Amino acid sequence: MATSVKLDANLKRRIQHLAEIRHRSAHWIMSQAILDYVTREEAKESFKQEAIASWKAYQETGLHVKGAKAQEWLKSWGTKSKKDKPSCHN
Repeated sequence: MATSVKLDANLKRRIQHLAEIRHRSAHWIMSQAILDYVTREEAKESFKQEAIASWKAYQETGLHVKGAKAQEWLKSWGTKSKKDKPSCHN
């Protein structure tokens, strides 16, 4: 799939300069930048969708974990006295 992108002269120069100092092609620099952007945006969207699903589940069930209990559990990670995951309640 061939795609074209219009870039202003300043950005073209910056990409070319970066390509030269990295010993890469301008195409590689642009492809990598797009890949990085899309990967980041997909992760953001996944997080957003998970948050929406969690909020919907909370609204339907009322089940939750209090913040203090969650923090206590998280702070125990990586320690010799790791605590069990707190249970949800209404």
